[in-house]
Amino acid sequence: MTPYNSTPQICFIYCRVSSIKQAKSGDGLRSQETRCRDYARSKGYEVVRVFTDDVSGSSSKRDGMTAFLAALSANDGDPIPVIIDDVSRLARDVIAHKQLRISIAMEGGILESPNMQFGDDADSEFQEMIRALVAQHQRQKNAEQTTHRMRARVQNGYWVFRAPTGYKYVRQQGSGKVIVRDEPTASIVQCALEGYASDEFASQADVMRFLQDEPLYPKDRTGKVRNQRISDMLRNWIYAGYVEAPGWGIARRKGNHEAIVSTETMQRIEDKLNGINRAPYRKELSGDFPLRGYVICDDCGNPLTACWSKGSHGRYPYYLCPKRGCESYGKSIRRDKIEGEFERMLTSMQPSETLFRVATMMFEDAWNAQRGQADMQKKALKAELADIERKISRLLERIIEATVPSVVATYEKSIGALEQEKVIVEERIQNSGRPRSNYDDALRTALGFLANPCNLWRSGRLEDRHAVLKLAFADRLRYTRKDGFRTANLTLPFKVLGAFRCGENEMARPKGFEPLTPRFVVQIYPFAIVSACPPNFAWDKIIY
Repeated sequence: MTPYNSTPQICFIYCRVSSIKQAKSGDGLRSQETRCRDYARSKGYEVVRVFTDDVSGSSSKRDGMTAFLAALSANDGDPIPVIIDDVSRLARDVIAHKQLRISIAMEGGILESPNMQFGDDADSEFQEMIRALVAQHQRQKNAEQTTHRMRARVQNGYWVFRAPTGYKYVRQQGSGKVIVRDEPTASIVQCALEGYASDEFASQADVMRFLQDEPLYPKDRTGKVRNQRISDMLRNWIYAGYVEAPGWGIARRKGNHEAIVSTETMQRIEDKLNGINRAPYRKELSGDFPLRGYVICDDCGNPLTACWSKGSHGRYPYYLCPKRGCESYGKSIRRDKIEGEFERMLTSMQPSETLFRVATMMFEDAWNAQRGQADMQKKALKAELADIERKISRLLERIIEATVPSVVATYEKSIGALEQEKVIVEERIQNSGRPRSNYDDALRTALGFLANPCNLWRSGRLEDRHAVLKLAFADRLRYTRKDGFRTANLTLPFKVLGAFRCGENEMARPKGFEPLTPRFVVQIYPFAIVSACPPNFAWDKIIY
């Protein structure tokens, strides 16, 4: 160690707390500095600089310590006393403590503390190392106890990590800090998750664009929403009201916080991410070319692609057939031409006022039919729930008798899957018969779309245009460069109303049919428009 030859007139003080939170909300740094200044005053030292850190004591690499060692190195005079409040403030790790002691000595520092006397003799070094070892043990023990408490809290259904986007921590009496919905972000996340589950957003890129365009959704430092963030959100079951910690061996379980989306919605998202129930159309949808992937070449049956073509006066948008050998291969179709023809086709689908009255009666029948089916559906779900509970009971009995660890693990995995399925069925039973909206709102939504689907298309939002294509057309649209769009295969509501409008009503009820009703042709399909629509559609753009 550097010998102490004379009493220096100046000294440094070093203080450390374990976290930024302690530095901001606690009084640790100021209390340490006060004790060190009192000690310096009693020794006749002049404090010239105070260095601080707010990081864990397990590491010797800290910004404050680096600046402190640099200041020692810059001193060309006599050795400078360095005052610390306690050995644990220097480090809480034996190796880090030894490294810092050597670095301080090499740079001409003399370590002092109001709590102990540092020296070079065997007894002093032994006491110093014992204190450093005790500080390390306390740090490790505190970390273990904190981990055990956090693990137990997750087992009880509480989230203990950083609050996901859409949630925030609030202290509740008797429960400690729990996560609750953070509006309006929670509602934006709900729209994103439900939109992806319902195929309103065909890909994760669509979800990213939706969130990027939401001014109230938090972005990163560069103002962007990153792909990884979307992927993590879609896989996070906390949004369905669950907690889990695979690193601690804690399987998924029901949490003590409000869910943002239903368990069934989250299951559909997981299935979609795993390649189950893929969207029927290609994912490369673009706001510049909303018909891309939905219109196919009539000559070869391949979907049209689209691109921007560079000309002498700027860039121009085109659709074209990408199939080599096709008669229309590489022959461009102006975007305004094909999309203009599409809008005229949508406008032609608008029914008359008389047909609207018919549609209103059909919707009423559909609504009543849905409510009548709810009781039957609830009864079937209860039977399914009872069957799941029987399967779980049988597996539990087998676990008791099993002795092979691999067999027990297999049974436990099966029980976990059944428990998750049970939660989904219970949720469906709870929501069975509960309409997503009241009758008047549902009627206005369905008839508004039937009245003029072109209004929703003209909203300009890619998600709305995507909805129009799925709700109005049963198949992809066929297009030829010479004649335009071929006859479209409409969905049943538009097909039935179109048949009425054209006078194709030979299917009207003949005598002898029971029960007597003029509306037996369509029982459920107008209502399907409402049930098939994600909740965040811009229905306010529809004029009815």
